[in-house]
Amino acid sequence: MESGGIYENVKHRDVQKTTKPQSHSQDEGKDLKHIGSRCLVLITVSLALICVLLLVFIILQQTTITAERDLIKSYKSTVEEFNQTINRYKNLCGPVCYFIANELKSWSDSRQYCRDHGADLVIINTEEKQRFISSYMKDVDRAWIGLSDREQEGNMTWVNNSTLNQGFWMEGEPNNHGGVDEDCIEMRLSKDKLNNWNDLPCSIQRKGICEK
Repeated sequence: MESGGIYENVKHRDVQKTTKPQSHSQDEGKDLKHIGSRCLVLITVSLALICVLLLVFIILQQTTITAERDLIKSYKSTVEEFNQTINRYKNLCGPVCYFIANELKSWSDSRQYCRDHGADLVIINTEEKQRFISSYMKDVDRAWIGLSDREQEGNMTWVNNSTLNQGFWMEGEPNNHGGVDEDCIEMRLSKDKLNNWNDLPCSIQRKGICEK
């Protein structure tokens, strides 16, 4: 009887020894499976983020390329339009060039500067030329032109002694403001591109627009 009990106890212990490692192995398998699932999720999320970032990068690149193309196209269009304007003007008036005195001077000194460089203060006798000069001199605020009534008050003449036929005056000009003789004419280029002439005392310092 006692030996039988001992045998059963030994057998029971053997069963316990064989079943415990199996349970532990199953737990480890579950843990590995769980870790594998988490890794798969992380990899999937990472790939998705990479795809999103690549898509954003491609969109930004495409937008940048499109903007650059539009800018280049606009620049080429502006240059072409300017060249066409130059050519139209040359065909109308013959070969001509314009430049601005590099220093502020009185009307007389500005004219002398132009003459020293083989030119004279600009003569503007058509609306087309007035608009052209106003656009051409867009980097200058105020500048002398070749018009004055220094020889005879109220009789506006150009530097080539021709009489003024068409003026492009600002409102209220010319006026000899404050009773001061304002015998020389400037263009106020920051104002209206058509009507921007103003009379001033000839001693005022301005840059001159030269025509050659």
